[in-house]
Amino acid sequence: MPSQEDLRRMLLRLDNGPYPAYKDIKGSYDFPDFRLIVDHVQGDPFAAPSRMRVRVPLDVAGFPPDLLAGEARVVGVCSFLARRFHREARRASRPSGSGKSGRIDIDAPGQEVLPTTAALVRDGAVELRFTVGLPARGRRILGRAAAEILCDRVPELVSRSLRYRNLDPAEVRAAAETNEDAEALRSRLPELGLVAFVADGAVLPRLSGVDPRPLGAGAVPFESPPSLRVEVDLPNRGRVAGMGIPRGITLIVGGGFHGKSTLLEALELGVYNHRPADGRELVVTDPTAVKIRSEDGRAVAGVDIRPFISNLPGGVDTAAFSTQDASGSTSQASNIVEALEAGSRVLLVDEDTSATNFMIRDHRMQELIAKDKEPITPFVDKVRQLWEERGVSTVLVMGGSGDYFDVADTVIAMEAFRPRDVTRQAKAIAERYRAERRPEGGPAFGAVTPRRPLGGSLDPRRGRREESVRSRGVKTVLFGTEEIDVSAVEQIVHPGQLRAVGAALLRVRALADGRRTLAEILDRIEEEVRQEGLDALTDRPVGDLAGFRRFELAAALNRLRTLRVRSEAGRD
Repeated sequence: MPSQEDLRRMLLRLDNGPYPAYKDIKGSYDFPDFRLIVDHVQGDPFAAPSRMRVRVPLDVAGFPPDLLAGEARVVGVCSFLARRFHREARRASRPSGSGKSGRIDIDAPGQEVLPTTAALVRDGAVELRFTVGLPARGRRILGRAAAEILCDRVPELVSRSLRYRNLDPAEVRAAAETNEDAEALRSRLPELGLVAFVADGAVLPRLSGVDPRPLGAGAVPFESPPSLRVEVDLPNRGRVAGMGIPRGITLIVGGGFHGKSTLLEALELGVYNHRPADGRELVVTDPTAVKIRSEDGRAVAGVDIRPFISNLPGGVDTAAFSTQDASGSTSQASNIVEALEAGSRVLLVDEDTSATNFMIRDHRMQELIAKDKEPITPFVDKVRQLWEERGVSTVLVMGGSGDYFDVADTVIAMEAFRPRDVTRQAKAIAERYRAERRPEGGPAFGAVTPRRPLGGSLDPRRGRREESVRSRGVKTVLFGTEEIDVSAVEQIVHPGQLRAVGAALLRVRALADGRRTLAEILDRIEEEVRQEGLDALTDRPVGDLAGFRRFELAAALNRLRTLRVRSEAGRD
């Protein structure tokens, strides 16, 4: 196998040659302490940078074995290594020349700790995947600069980022143990009868709506009300205390700007682990929790929304409801049914992002508009049935309607970011001022009808060109000629997740034979990723994919405007 010096000589020989000649360096090279693999060479200095990998044997990397004992610790350590490499690469990069010349980069983690393809531990080695902008002047190769980057700077980066002796042992251990503790805490929720846990001392507010780092000065540390305090023993931190949110129906109430939505947002993202010192590293939620909101204008394909909406004017079929332009109420009903179809056991709802007519219909409106003239059954009349019949819990931020007191099991009031258990007071008020509205929607929730996607409706081609699936940030998937808008899917937190979802949509197309249900397809893809990692979604090694949940994959599929399904409740 060629060596580090062979690569150096090759690059010097290519100096001042035409840029496409860089493709000669594709392959593997043995360096003294690691292997460098050049997987893809850019064809132009303005194109996407070249993709590379380094593999450092574990005995060379020198990590204590206990730090890599178990998947949770490995993921935590890998997230730390990717952040470390990103920081060191920014210092080492000296962009110069044409296009992306001289840039070294890696897909850096955010506040959440996700399995990624940027950093892996497998086959007895630590593997890091990164990109390099091979340097050029105009479109001529700068071979000496490239040799300096690949043969000198990259080894320095590897030494600073992947050799345990050059890292802060306390930081590495915190990354491993914090992630393990979060996984252990989340796994305990079912036996404790909880849907979520928020540790005492947690810092929930963020710096801003566009900066997810924890708020520093002025942040109020979380403190559980005594009646909801739960203590849990964790593998590394030992005993921790915090607020447990029980299964069932929980209302979060309080005045404006007192922290209701901040708490709900922390619960939304509690389906993921968080890095040390994030403030939310011990805020965990049932992994099937899905944030539900209204979403005017989204596409819907064959969803049975009869539990919430029926008898639409014009004879519109709500047993297999389809539209290219959903209203607030039909979109929210579809979002709930789709989440249930994908297997959600917990719904998270904020009245601020909900359709008012979907959430409540008071007695005065009932008197004015008879039920036989109103196709919508409000959520207040279905939320209890969801829990009692299907075991699906709901956590609901509600500041405008006390009618939900009648159906709630737990009521938490936020006052200046401090929670109080006001369940007894809320129930006493409900008893004193009995609601005059009449329950609507019948004695049962209704069916969640399986759908069977049709693969032919998923076309990733752009005209006669090859398949094209790309993503933009955390809001858009470009699937062939279709643009899938997932901006309202609030639990996508990293661009790598959406890139992986885009790749997974190709697997959906292959599996969608009209016989498999959507749930069965999601099961199959989940199992493939569990067995093979995110590499199962691609035909070549890439370093920019991040772990996603079945719910976000289903959300992207459900918003594809060409999607067609076969439904047991209606025609194709």
